[in-house]
Amino acid sequence: QVQLEESGGGLVQAGGSLTLSCAASGSIFGFNVMGWYRQVPGNQRELVAASTSFGVATYADSVKGRFTISREAVDNAVYLQMNDLKPEDTAVYYCNLVTFAGSQRQDYWGQGTQVTVSS
Repeated sequence: QVQLEESGGGLVQAGGSLTLSCAASGSIFGFNVMGWYRQVPGNQRELVAASTSFGVATYADSVKGRFTISREAVDNAVYLQMNDLKPEDTAVYYCNLVTFAGSQRQDYWGQGTQVTVSS
């Protein structure tokens, strides 16, 4: 059973930086996607950034140029470096892993970590 453990959230002033980390435990084989989503109460969870196991990354338009996603294959870890944070980045950030077995997709989620950006 795969589990995701996140760390790195907190309170930061606007313009500051934070790095989120997520480590996946368990056996992960083949092509997969690891990424970060965020959610504000009352809103849907939205994709922030994701990276395939081949290293192809995608970002939400709102974070392009400010956030960088990276992966550590050996540790099955994913990181999100967040720079120039804005109050609108305040949300609970969730780590996500997607694995594929044939046509079957399996999503795994972390417990979430709060990021609060003060103005």
